[in-house]
Amino acid sequence: MRLLAAGRRALLVETATPELRRRLHQALTTTPPDGLVELVPAARTVLVSCAEESDLAAAAAHVRALVDAGLQQVAHESVEPTVIEVRYDGEDLEQVAELVGITPEEVIARHTGQLWTVDFAGFMPGFGYLTGEQGGLTVPRLSSPRTRIPPGSVALADDFTGIYPQASPGGWQLIGTTEAELWRTDRTPPALLVPGAVIQFVEVR
Repeated sequence: MRLLAAGRRALLVETATPELRRRLHQALTTTPPDGLVELVPAARTVLVSCAEESDLAAAAAHVRALVDAGLQQVAHESVEPTVIEVRYDGEDLEQVAELVGITPEEVIARHTGQLWTVDFAGFMPGFGYLTGEQGGLTVPRLSSPRTRIPPGSVALADDFTGIYPQASPGGWQLIGTTEAELWRTDRTPPALLVPGAVIQFVEVR
């Protein structure tokens, strides 16, 4: 782990692995340091934003104390899963199956047969990067990204699954579609897929 200054009121905590980052983010969410304003997780980092510059030293000590005490493995049982219904009609479903070496039906079974956790958000408002508790669906991005992916598209890339909240270019492999509202400004928080949320995908026809 490395602690780096990020401006006058924030620390960037770098971890060695995504799993350690997940555990640290959960620990900081459960027991936040004094003066905490916001936690912003990414693939292997957590940005710890404080109210005052004087809070940084205490925040750094708090992070080190959590790590020294040992970060516990993330427990899905403590988080109620959010159910998202998916029609598995994506145009890349068969290609994904071929890449993984299974049938399209098995791709669907693996996608719906495990819980997914929102690791971090980015790319556009409402887009979350989700990792599965069992894995088994690792595929590369497309060699040539599409110029337009429809909103609600459920996709895979690398170790992640994600859902496009609105139409945009993209290079992820499309396996399905959903009508779930991923971003609403009249909702608190506006994003459905917030870091730490646990998702259960359910097939609908």
